[in-house]
Amino acid sequence: MKIGIIREGKNPPDKRVPFTPEQLKSIQVEYAGKISVQVQASHFRAFTDQEFIDLGIEVVDDISDCDVLFGVKEVPVDQLLEEKTYFFFSHTIKKQAYNRKLLQAVLDKKIRLIDYEVLKNEEGNRVVAFGRWAGIVGAYNAFWTYGKKTDLFEIKRANECVDLKALHFELAKVQLPPVKIILTGSGRVGRGALEILNAMKIREVSVHDFLHAYFDEPVYVQLSSSDYNRRKSDGGYDKQEYHSFPEKYESHFQKFAEAGEILISGAYWDPDAPRLFELKDIAGEDFQLSVIADVSCDVGGSIPTTITSSTITDPVYDVDRETGEKIPAFGSQTSISVMAIDNLPCELPREASQEFGIQLIKWVIPALLEDNSGILERATVARDGDLTIEFIYLNEFVNQHE
Repeated sequence: MKIGIIREGKNPPDKRVPFTPEQLKSIQVEYAGKISVQVQASHFRAFTDQEFIDLGIEVVDDISDCDVLFGVKEVPVDQLLEEKTYFFFSHTIKKQAYNRKLLQAVLDKKIRLIDYEVLKNEEGNRVVAFGRWAGIVGAYNAFWTYGKKTDLFEIKRANECVDLKALHFELAKVQLPPVKIILTGSGRVGRGALEILNAMKIREVSVHDFLHAYFDEPVYVQLSSSDYNRRKSDGGYDKQEYHSFPEKYESHFQKFAEAGEILISGAYWDPDAPRLFELKDIAGEDFQLSVIADVSCDVGGSIPTTITSSTITDPVYDVDRETGEKIPAFGSQTSISVMAIDNLPCELPREASQEFGIQLIKWVIPALLEDNSGILERATVARDGDLTIEFIYLNEFVNQHE
């Protein structure tokens, strides 16, 4: 089996790789005679072509004779090779309209698409993800944004730090006022954000104290979905019901928006679930949030101020509280500053790639050599020109034409 590492084609290009040079070398050694590897030449990866070559990895321009192709972000339609097996984040499984043509092309070209987002073990837990690094960089960016907005301190951008150690060095410079911080999410993203909050020695407080107590130091509260969602009929909450029938619930996040100043949003959002708040709410006098770091970055999703995603080169935009419209970053003291970078791990691409590759080597590489591997079958969105049973719900979506 010949594995190819594709050159990222989405613009702006992603610097991450599915495997580091050392990891590809270890695959070639461990699976000698079973797996060979090629890397498509690229001048913008976090790892240079020479780093691969130095470890005996073949670097080529044309990878069309590879059987299995690994990327990170979506592959541009005109770069998809027919009848290949692809691994990448397709951002199609939530019916994202901006990638409808991508999914149509996957079907037209009879590609087997395996989406990293749905690679799960027998218990249904994801096994490969960049979530921890999104949480780390997203939380760091929340404080970078707060510093810029308030002029209280200045730290380097995350992408100017060579590694996580350098990131922590910058955070040590920060002296926060008694600001209240909200964190949503307890998965990989939430745990990554917690690493930053704990590194800054910010104290965690209970929901009750966050809402009702005064503090002379910065504090944070970590919210679960039960803290800000309630059943429409009687105000109750049942976890299993919420995940099965989220449309039966409504948000009561407003009390947190009235108490907190910084929101770091890292919770997974179901399109049928209620939003945290509505855009009209931000005009209210009691709506205190002034910095929102939407780490999950669902445009049109749970955070209505995420009007568009932002980029590493242009990380923040503001939202006018009265009009709800996007305006230049830090242009007004009263507007809400939104950080919604959709590829946060790219700011620390070498370390993020290394951790991702470890997960792939553990879960995916052995599965590639199995017949009908369960983990790969469950994550296969399309094959031989058809959607798989698991993803047949995308049929109407993919057949719509703008």
